[in-house]
Amino acid sequence: MADAERDDGRSEARAIFASAAALVRELAEEGVSGFEPLPALAPFEPRAAPASTGDGRPVAAPSRMRPAPAAAPGQSRSEPSTAAALPPSLPTAMPALPPRARAGGHASLDVVRSALGDCRRCGLCEGRQNIVFGDGNPEAQILFVGEGPGEQEDRTGLPFVGRAGELLTQMIEKGMGIPRSDVYICNIVKCRPPGNRNPLPPEVSACRPFLDGQIEAIAPKVIVTLGKPAASLLLGREISITRVRGTWQTYRDIPLMPTLHPAYVLRQYTPENRRAVWQDLQAALERSRA
Repeated sequence: MADAERDDGRSEARAIFASAAALVRELAEEGVSGFEPLPALAPFEPRAAPASTGDGRPVAAPSRMRPAPAAAPGQSRSEPSTAAALPPSLPTAMPALPPRARAGGHASLDVVRSALGDCRRCGLCEGRQNIVFGDGNPEAQILFVGEGPGEQEDRTGLPFVGRAGELLTQMIEKGMGIPRSDVYICNIVKCRPPGNRNPLPPEVSACRPFLDGQIEAIAPKVIVTLGKPAASLLLGREISITRVRGTWQTYRDIPLMPTLHPAYVLRQYTPENRRAVWQDLQAALERSRA
């Protein structure tokens, strides 16, 4: 190996180590002490929540990829089920929402929140302190969609109030020049994933009707997705956020601007990343006023 190649390899290793160290420090500040091992999952394939025995112990699933549903009367467990692998309490779509009230539009969001209730549709309910539904102007022109609540959000019941939330507030108020209260902010899942891990496909599926309900109720002029998971969900495909950010997309005929998640910007606090987010938010602001 040539000396130049060896030096390049060492430089790359040092950069990776520095990035990993920054991530560990951020997670420690958020109260994360470890991660639970996760089973392998088929990409974006919903699966049912595990059944339990009478004494509360979970029934072992016959497959690591997708637990088999309980057999219906007259059906053996070996027979394939044609039912969707989602809890029966989960609607496939939100019911039609009433028109927004002329003086605020709160009624429509209230309908969505009421339908969500004390949600028990996926396993995230077991570890949460609070459901984090959303916060902001119910008639906002700009809707921000993130990934999921963190420790501070779970404690307060409000989205984006931790370190990443403080940066998002600065991005909105200093970068866009408008109060945070003028926009609406929510996440693709409404309960905190353990250890701040990425939401699993069945967890995302369980919350999807309520995210769509929020979008329908608010009817924003622009959606800004924060990070890869939110953008991938609404665009219906896996994306690279560093490649897609800054390019206009569409969700349900609403212009959608993908940008970097504030937590990513905190980890990679470079002039290039800050400039990229500023440009994305300026474009979103301008589009919302068109």
